[in-house]
Amino acid sequence: MSAELFYLFLTSILLTLMWIPHIIGQVKHGGPLQPEEYVKLRDSSELPHWVKRANRAHINLVEQFGAFVGLVVVAHLLQVSTELTALAAAIYFWSRILHAVVMISGIKIAMLRTLIFTASWAALLVIAWEIAAAKLF
Repeated sequence: MSAELFYLFLTSILLTLMWIPHIIGQVKHGGPLQPEEYVKLRDSSELPHWVKRANRAHINLVEQFGAFVGLVVVAHLLQVSTELTALAAAIYFWSRILHAVVMISGIKIAMLRTLIFTASWAALLVIAWEIAAAKLF
């Protein structure tokens, strides 16, 4: 298994687990959902901020995950696997872990979460560039 596929596998596991903190927070602070709450969503305004941030961290990963999957699969199918794509895949995974930790914990260092997100986005661009450089130019 290439490093890129390995980090795709790990990121898939991360995505599979990221909903859990939000649900634990929901149940801990509001109890299990009642039947009517499956139709009309529960008011989340009373939830602690960390629970709301856990939900946002999960949604943020969902939003960016498709691009990572697409790029890693295309790189694999085109047999593009370089030291740079492997490093970018690792940076993507570890920056997503760090992003979740910073987001959920509410660490208040100016721009830290944005910088971490930008690192994961830049890693996607590196993988895309390596594919393009190897197969298009």
